[in-house]
Amino acid sequence: MNDKTKMIYGPSNPHPLSQMRAELVWEGKYDEFGNRREVNIARRALPLQRIETIDEPRSRAEATGDLFDIGTAYRDDFRNRLIWGDNRLVMASLLENFRGAIDLIYIDPPFDVGADFTMTIPIGDEDETIEKDQSVLEMVAYRDIWGRHTDSYLSILSEQLTMMRDMLSERGSIFVHCDWHMDNFIRCLMDEIFGKENFKNQINWYYYNKMPDLRKPFFTRSTDKILFYTKSKDGTPIFSVQKEQREKPEKQLVRKKVGGRMVNARDEAGNVMYRLATDRIIDDVWRIPMLQPADKTQNLGYATQKPEALIERIIRACSDENSIVADFFCGSGTTLAVAEKLGRRWIGSDLGRFAIHTSRKRLIGGQRALHDAEQPYRSFDVYNLGRYERQWWQKEALKGAEDEHRAVVLRFFRAESLPNAPSPLIHARKATAFVHVDGIDSIFSREEAKEVARAVKAAGGKQVHCLAWDFEMDLRQAIAGIETELDVKIRLHRIPREIMEKNRTEVPPFFEVALLEAEPVIRKGPKAKTVEIKLKNFLPSLTEVPSKELEALQERAVESGFDFIDFWAIDFDWAPDRPFNHHWQDYRTRKDRSLKTVSDAEFSYDKPGKHTACVKVVDVFGCDTSITVEIEV
Repeated sequence: MNDKTKMIYGPSNPHPLSQMRAELVWEGKYDEFGNRREVNIARRALPLQRIETIDEPRSRAEATGDLFDIGTAYRDDFRNRLIWGDNRLVMASLLENFRGAIDLIYIDPPFDVGADFTMTIPIGDEDETIEKDQSVLEMVAYRDIWGRHTDSYLSILSEQLTMMRDMLSERGSIFVHCDWHMDNFIRCLMDEIFGKENFKNQINWYYYNKMPDLRKPFFTRSTDKILFYTKSKDGTPIFSVQKEQREKPEKQLVRKKVGGRMVNARDEAGNVMYRLATDRIIDDVWRIPMLQPADKTQNLGYATQKPEALIERIIRACSDENSIVADFFCGSGTTLAVAEKLGRRWIGSDLGRFAIHTSRKRLIGGQRALHDAEQPYRSFDVYNLGRYERQWWQKEALKGAEDEHRAVVLRFFRAESLPNAPSPLIHARKATAFVHVDGIDSIFSREEAKEVARAVKAAGGKQVHCLAWDFEMDLRQAIAGIETELDVKIRLHRIPREIMEKNRTEVPPFFEVALLEAEPVIRKGPKAKTVEIKLKNFLPSLTEVPSKELEALQERAVESGFDFIDFWAIDFDWAPDRPFNHHWQDYRTRKDRSLKTVSDAEFSYDKPGKHTACVKVVDVFGCDTSITVEIEV
């Protein structure tokens, strides 16, 4: 555009910027034509896969033949949900059944762009710790959120909050936890999505027990903000006034209504009356201590974990006993655990595998505690998106092409494609070894492993890397026999979900499948034989271990693999077409680091014969490994 054709702005032709109203704008909010980008929920709705059912007290009773009163044990037949996956896909999948059904949402989204997510986690029976890196999946998701800095963050959070609004009931409320990094932007964003008229409070959480940092040239930051909005100004939101005990009683005037107005009450002698107040109505400044490292009763050592007292106040104020409470960044599971204690139904999700594992342990402990105290509780199920997440990625990013899927996997594995491969089962070479990539919907089986090994041997190879999304249970044990028979070394690598992330360039690790071995222990009981499971061997994959510690931990894993087990569970009546049912489990806690390697379930079968048990082990990094054990009684 030259000077003659350049647009001239002035009083008769005002510049568009001069007429803009106040609005929060970020890159990607509008498309190339100036239209507001909508959230395409239908394209993201995927079937949720139920992979575990957890009812610890009932399973314990049924395993030992004890009485279990269904009528008094449960609050109702609603099953709570713990879901592993990207919360945008999770919420899109939940909307069909839970649109307008949730009374309360609390979220604590990430808001520190420079945060260090390395965690210290306990290992073994003693007070010993190791460092755990953030999973690559979490790092990629976090980088996606902050890829264009504030623009990316607001774009993604806008989608998330829009779906949360749709899931709230007309009486529903949402609380968004934030600190000084993003609170001003989030407030503007929530005004736009929920409406300024539905803003209720900016709650200031004052954690007065934070140690001051005298090295910094400013006042110690000891507050977070929690933004409180309701779904609709037309509905009547759930809210009950909350009170707290005063540190010491306070003398207050007694007031009464006379002639439609409040006045000071007086006694018969005309003296103003006072009362001694032992409690106070809670306002928008909440003085609640933060968790301390030494607190082993509540502190799980999970970064960003909040005290239960904080969440309890929110749940008590803005939900009824049978309300559904949701947290789509559930982390260590505080919201879910408190909701369970208070008799609320709950839905929780998180992208982090370690978060789901931490929440599962905590919620099982909550079931036990409620049942032992003769209080009702609810069962819960664990879900993920399974192969449907991969199918969505293949359809959206790869246009449905299997060749493109294989090419992406090989590129991240740093393998060289073979245009004239000696077999359709051999797809590439890495150094002196061949590489096989399994299909996106396949489960790599022992039969397939044998066919691949035969193809490698026929091509003159001695080693093959087999890359797959899922592996047949017990495959690691079967590989040894195939290797001996065909004289071909087979290495099993799980394809990381991280390669599905948009614009990814860094290479994620392809960890080898962990090794787990177990055997049945059959004992004669007074009435029938009882069955236990004994762990024989465990070799973890050592995912998410900082490189500086990897060599030492590899040696430790070979010498004492059981030290890396954080949780294990048994389904004594397993079937491939059913979710894993927790009949028995044992796990380490911060207070008790011991772990049984032989179950004490005293499980007995109704009928003699052959049965199949499934053993699930979760290591200290949150990675799970399962095998089956054949039992004959």
